[in-house]
Amino acid sequence: MVRRGGRLIYSSAYLCGLLTYRQQLWTRFRAYAPARWAWRAVRLLVLVALFANVLANDKPLYCVLDGTTYFPAFRQYPVDLGVADYPAGLALADWPTLPYERVVRAPVPYGPLQLDLSNADYVSPFATQRVAGWRYRHWLGTDVLGRDVLSGLIYGTRTALLVGLGSMALAALIGLVLGIVAGYFGDRHLRVAWALLPVGVIGMFLAWFYGWYLPQGLLCSLLLTAGLSGLVFFGLRQLHRLPLGPRFYLPLDALVLRLVEVLTAIPTLLLLLTLVAILDRTGTAQVVLIIGLLGWTSLARYLRAELLRIRALPYLEATRALGFSHRRILWQHALPNALTPLVITLAFGIAGAILIESSLSFLGLGIVDTVTWGGLLGAARQYFGAWWLAVFPGTAIFVTVVAFNLIGEGLTRALDPSFG
Repeated sequence: MVRRGGRLIYSSAYLCGLLTYRQQLWTRFRAYAPARWAWRAVRLLVLVALFANVLANDKPLYCVLDGTTYFPAFRQYPVDLGVADYPAGLALADWPTLPYERVVRAPVPYGPLQLDLSNADYVSPFATQRVAGWRYRHWLGTDVLGRDVLSGLIYGTRTALLVGLGSMALAALIGLVLGIVAGYFGDRHLRVAWALLPVGVIGMFLAWFYGWYLPQGLLCSLLLTAGLSGLVFFGLRQLHRLPLGPRFYLPLDALVLRLVEVLTAIPTLLLLLTLVAILDRTGTAQVVLIIGLLGWTSLARYLRAELLRIRALPYLEATRALGFSHRRILWQHALPNALTPLVITLAFGIAGAILIESSLSFLGLGIVDTVTWGGLLGAARQYFGAWWLAVFPGTAIFVTVVAFNLIGEGLTRALDPSFG
């Protein structure tokens, strides 16, 4: 009972301390006015991305057709995820022209790829438009095919955030793993049996082969590769406990640094263009994968440097002297104090990923299955008089990138009180 009571008191004190520390961080973050306004802008962008189907859609929010009630715009969410479909006979329907009994349309009654041939060939926001009423006006103009620019901006917000957050999540996962093994274990802290070297190489090769070269979707390939790699790692860990003969120090730090040097030695844009050209089709998942696989190097370097510094501190030497396991030392004592540069770098990395995707789409090499800000901006090159195709998407890219950069600066000030 005494031991349980002591644990409860310790847990309560730890939780109170954590909440107090988070409140102090939030206070310091909000004290920097640009970061506070940037956080509000990002929250607005997230809301626009989440409710894009409701804000802009050629399908109604609510309608009654032949006595049956439908919610087509809301049903589009599971349809886009591939877990549902529209009722039979409505999958290929021309929604704007159906004879509804009752209907409630979206605020912007146009889809991102819907063609309005009556207002094609670059119609300005201030020009006379051939529409049924002000409710159907193209408030930000159209492109050469008659697609609504405002609808494209709304759906482009979702694409930009998916690319930025998704690619940095993948980069953080890779950078976290490689930064930990390089900074914590170094070159002289992990001994491996010689007999496990060919087993590990062959096992990882087979995991990647079966994960990527069997016919399946990209997401299934990622999950299968991660699962098989985890099984190989777990098997090697179990075999490592057996007496398998002579052992050697595995130079993890040197291997990770050489890999980082190889990737950073190649110009990023050239490598991106090469990978995009290799792929037959570049969708959102492919762009996220490419940017994530190339964007982990800075995260791994920062985390490695921080762990090298922490590893030499007296409190970490005391944990090793007490005989704590590597897992306990790493996850409870070293890593929580080394995540500061990772969080800050992630904020700046999201802005960089959005800018990279916009650059690829501007060049016509990015995402091809949906509307993007960079694609809208690239359309302005075909007709220099279409200023709205340059101003509005360019402003959206500028505001989003600056907002994430300001959040990164605010995190720097919050996590480091000595920062000016």
